Amino acid sequence: MASSYYTNTLHVDFESVLAMDNPSMVSVFNALMASGLEGFLGCPVVLYEAALVDFFENGSMRDGLVVSTVGVPVEITEQLFAEGFELPVDGLSELSEIPKDKVFDARSLVSLTGEPVSTSGKKSQMRIEYRLLCDIMAKIISVKAGSFNAITTKKFLMLTAIVCGVRINWTSVLFSIFKKMVTPGTKQAKGFAIQVSLLLENILNLEQDESSEFPSSKILTERTIHR
Repeated sequence: MASSYYTNTLHVDFESVLAMDNPSMVSVFNALMASGLEGFLGCPVVLYEAALVDFFENGSMRDGLVVSTVGVPVEITEQLFAEGFELPVDGLSELSEIPKDKVFDARSLVSLTGEPVSTSGKKSQMRIEYRLLCDIMAKIISVKAGSFNAITTKKFLMLTAIVCGVRINWTSVLFSIFKKMVTPGTKQAKGFAIQVSLLLENILNLEQDESSEFPSSKILTERTIHR
């Protein structure tokens, strides 16, 4: 079922969330925009369920490309991926290279109590806007199965990059996750449903069925955030 590829995901309506009367929440989305992730997190909402199933069932890695068959052969290069979502190609390619002083600063900045949060604790230690950011990192970017209430080192490094303005080569980070989705045995959950659908929409000679409606409850807007 294609729905398994977006059961836990979210999508961002930047126009709506930036109009919120909540400066703290707006600052988080401004930081996401400044990071260069707006085109990935808030790209046009397109969902081709049948094509998604075919893509992941037939997907594999070849010579650094993500390849599949969806009626016609499909090849997605890192450059195509970057251009499709206007992702940054400069900056750190490994999250582990984020300076430790930035991580230390972020632990206090996002804290609900002022005490530095634990990078192996619970997101309830964070202020509400950073809990939401943690969910965005976990559900849209990392696309990993597991508890969404737990803070993991990887999620916190991503969060640090956003809130502390660390330049990240998001093309490299995201395409690496994407490659793992089509590599057997990686334990990487399959996702990027909207993003893959959008990429497939631009493949020449690929005929698509009618697009499906993405659940409105999974789109972050002023209304859904308040709920």
